[in-house]
Amino acid sequence: MIGRVKYIIVLILISSVAFAQNNMKGTYREQYRPQIHFSPPAHWMNDPNGLVYYKGTYHLFYQYYPKGTVWGPMHWGHATSTDLIHWKNKPIALYPDSIGLIFSGSAVVDYNNTSGFGKNGQPPLVAIFTHHNQAKEKDGKNDTENESLAYSNDEGKTWKKYAGNPVLKNPGISDFRDPNVMWYAPEKKWIMSLATKDRITFYSSKDLKSWTKESQFGEHFGAHGGVWECPDLFPLTAADGKKTWVLLVNINPGGPQGGSATQYFTGNFDGDKFTADRTGTRWLDEGTDEYAGVTWHNTGNRHLFLGWMSNWMYATTVPTKAWRSAMTIPRELKLTKVDTNYFVAAEPVKELDGLKGQSVSLKENVKVKGEIDLTGPTKILKRAGGQYELDLSTDNLKSFSMILANSVGEKLLIGYNSKENSWFIDRTQAGESGFNKDFAKRITVPRKVASKNSDLKLIIDAASVELFADKGLTVMTSIFFSKRPYDKIKISSVDTLVVNKINYAPLKAIWN
Repeated sequence: MIGRVKYIIVLILISSVAFAQNNMKGTYREQYRPQIHFSPPAHWMNDPNGLVYYKGTYHLFYQYYPKGTVWGPMHWGHATSTDLIHWKNKPIALYPDSIGLIFSGSAVVDYNNTSGFGKNGQPPLVAIFTHHNQAKEKDGKNDTENESLAYSNDEGKTWKKYAGNPVLKNPGISDFRDPNVMWYAPEKKWIMSLATKDRITFYSSKDLKSWTKESQFGEHFGAHGGVWECPDLFPLTAADGKKTWVLLVNINPGGPQGGSATQYFTGNFDGDKFTADRTGTRWLDEGTDEYAGVTWHNTGNRHLFLGWMSNWMYATTVPTKAWRSAMTIPRELKLTKVDTNYFVAAEPVKELDGLKGQSVSLKENVKVKGEIDLTGPTKILKRAGGQYELDLSTDNLKSFSMILANSVGEKLLIGYNSKENSWFIDRTQAGESGFNKDFAKRITVPRKVASKNSDLKLIIDAASVELFADKGLTVMTSIFFSKRPYDKIKISSVDTLVVNKINYAPLKAIWN
């Protein structure tokens, strides 16, 4: 059986060599450059902003500094997609002005033209963002951040700022930003979730221009190791019909692995106030490298999430040169019941399947005791290491490690520890790490279930791994910087692990 496993995986990885070679013909060719994740053509990027879907197009705006590869005066960069996977870079959407820099925010389709910005019977797209005044910040003033509007009458191609900006003025606090706005149909009004220091303040409006404070949430809930940022409020319904409201709150620092991360709360929203159903802290992604995550507006029953794939502990010092940082794979969020509790699970969007090349599934039981080299000894694979998806499942989960390695001794370990009932990613030997003393480490995350039945999906790109375990109940994202591609895939177990299925699929680059 081991011989057959080697032979099948060798054939699969031969095809990945062809994909890797084809990818090099594109313009995104630099070392560490993601091939299946969105990254800007050049320069600095952080938070996803203004995620909105309109007339068959997904819009991704993002925090962008077009004159350097470190954080600078913020603009809104812009890209569009019809499938969430292939992206077209667009001109910068919003530039800094006399009011301030363009910080994070959201965008909506104003179908009822409540704002009055629409023309010729067509609804406008309206962006709601934070203006940040650097001059006031340098003078030590607190009221540096205010909320403003911009609108588009050509489906997001060009934008005009509202003459009456700002529409929501700062009451005198240092952190007053990242407005996320949604339409609350039962009361025909807009609801804004705004990050205000270490809590979320809710405002309402009938026209997007005049806002009234409704309530606050968070003083005694969740993690408070840093400033709260980039909120998002939306409803979810579980398979059993259970309905709940979900409030995403990003925090920096104070994440579970240090630095920045995305926490979430479940509960009820009555149009004025959010009430959580528990006080503890839950994380949407428990790895090292997902932050500022929010969802797309106007996507119906699908709740599609995107995060910034980095961490503020080292985002400005990672060893990329032409550009810095990428976004996660878009993910679909679902409400999942475990025993009597409900969790928000996340899995890669189904559109990712469109990138898959010729895949092979080994459906017979594979017994793993010791170490199995899935890529075999043949030297034809020394240039392999392109992006791929790896899936495995078992009904008798035991401790194991997936080992991604290369010819210079670097390796990334991913797996499960049965004594702790936890998933882990170990990048202590994964490659370059001198840019930050805390980068090279092993992280562990407890499972949400005790069952022996389990599944694991890994999405591997040039410099990142995204782990989705137990149907997305555990998600971990980590970046790495290996000197050479990982051209070896091994699986090891001290106990005898029986894997029901292994599936390997190379993924075509999105930048061809």
